[in-house]
Amino acid sequence: MSFILSTATLTRRFKDIVAVDALSLSVASGEVFGLLGRNGSGKTTLIKMLTTLLAPSSGSASVGGFDVVQQAAEVRRLIGYVPQALSADGELTGYENLRVFASLYDIPRAQREQRIRESLEFMNLTEHKDKMVKAYSGGMIRRLEIAQAMLHHPRLMFLDEPTVGLDPVARDSVWNHIDQLRAEYGTTIFFTTHYMEEAEHSCTQAAILRQGKLIAIGTPATLKLATGNPDASMDDVFTHFTGTSAEENGAYLKTASMRRAAHKLGR
Repeated sequence: MSFILSTATLTRRFKDIVAVDALSLSVASGEVFGLLGRNGSGKTTLIKMLTTLLAPSSGSASVGGFDVVQQAAEVRRLIGYVPQALSADGELTGYENLRVFASLYDIPRAQREQRIRESLEFMNLTEHKDKMVKAYSGGMIRRLEIAQAMLHHPRLMFLDEPTVGLDPVARDSVWNHIDQLRAEYGTTIFFTTHYMEEAEHSCTQAAILRQGKLIAIGTPATLKLATGNPDASMDDVFTHFTGTSAEENGAYLKTASMRRAAHKLGR
């Protein structure tokens, strides 16, 4: 089996707080890997280390065989990243945002227009490319952010709460495009979510963090069996391993995220 991502006792401390605690895991190429856990469990800190945005305190991690610290530039060429916070500029059009990201990813000038056109078509945004992003719906903004992150055809895509704050129709649309990205480009997906139905329907593997520690990992079916309840749902799995429900834990996060997005877009 080929692994696109591996960590070995990966740790991040913030003074006396251990945000990620000696975490070791591997993600196979082509997987949809879901990272679950309560708010403050270390999910975003882990993603920031894996995307080279935050240096580990100890331990190691590699993407495509490249060390995230010693070979950060090579890692960044292999990954796309859609953070929780808005990464699209509301004062630019969709096309202009993609032009900025094409430059940031150092895509050769001769290829930029074609890559932008392909990404817009892939995310069904072509007819909206000349509209200001502040006029986009929440689902369109998320699709644009995924389009930005896929411009350089990454082997591994990180998505931190990709559908938070979206209505069910927009969430389904985003996931349809994520599934298509994996099917057409062979992209490995690594995502976090508080929506357990997303983990249920999309994950080939899922891991659960609690206070920075990896406490469970496996397929959704394996994790359900571990609860001792043959009829368990992924909500039951989350409660079993973390001690709280995903819905209860995610309420503040979803509300805060929606308000931040509305404020940034001037709504």
